[in-house]
Amino acid sequence: MAELSPTDLQKALKGMDYPTDKRHLVERARSNHADEKVVSTLDGLKEDRFDGPNEVQKAVFNQ
Repeated sequence: MAELSPTDLQKALKGMDYPTDKRHLVERARSNHADEKVVSTLDGLKEDRFDGPNEVQKAVFNQ
C-alpha cells in the first residue's frame, strides 16, 4: 500500500506492546487517533499474530 507511509504506521502503533494480535493493533491505532486509512489497512491484514513492529511493517507493505 503505497499511500501509507512507514511514519504513519509508527505513529499509529506508538506504545504497542508485542507480541500482539491484529485486534490489538487496530485498537491501538484508534486510540492514537490514526487516520482511517491506517486503521483499515491494519484491520485487513491476513496475519493475526505479530512478534514485533518489523513484522507489522512487513505485513503492511508487502501485501
